[in-house]
Amino acid sequence: MTRIFALFAAVTMAVTTMSAQHTPLFPPTKLAELEGPDRDAWQRPDRIMDELAIGERSVVADLGAGGGWFTVHLAARVGPHGRVYAEDIQPEMLQAIKRRVQRLGLPNVEPRLGTSVDPRLPRGSLDAALIVDTYNEIEQPVTLLRNLATSLKPNGRIGIVNSRKDGGGPGPPMEERIDPDRVISDANRAGLTLQSRGDFLRYQYLLIFVAARK
Repeated sequence: MTRIFALFAAVTMAVTTMSAQHTPLFPPTKLAELEGPDRDAWQRPDRIMDELAIGERSVVADLGAGGGWFTVHLAARVGPHGRVYAEDIQPEMLQAIKRRVQRLGLPNVEPRLGTSVDPRLPRGSLDAALIVDTYNEIEQPVTLLRNLATSLKPNGRIGIVNSRKDGGGPGPPMEERIDPDRVISDANRAGLTLQSRGDFLRYQYLLIFVAARK
């Protein structure tokens, strides 16, 4: 009986852990909350793009792009001869992005509807991909990262920006924030290796991954 109880407890704990690996998707009705007037100061988009070596003519992806705040910064950086795939799994978010890029006149942005496990981006096309503060919403991070990796060029990079548990400031509740070690473990299982880590952000950390050498 003791052994059966222990097995039941272990299974219950495993199921609980699995279900806690992602949180509900950010609602489109609250997009304004993501774009406070001080976001440029604490998010430091230019420094993040520098770390990912994003420049003119780069082809990049903004995963979980939301209302397109970072998408617009990427579009300005890559210029008219570059391309930005603004990916999200919520059609309402993509509609918001379409309105935004049309208003700003950014023909180098292409909205893309992905799924919870596959961003559905062209294979071998990306110089860099960026996931900003949406990692906690990903249902199956290993599967998604593995599929995303197929879209990288040979020297392509994936940058993941998350809110620190000790960082305070804007971002998801503390209990929903994810330790960098867990992200690194997921990425390793997806066939990626950590290239560099940036701790220059006030409230967040940046992890940059590349495909593991075979």
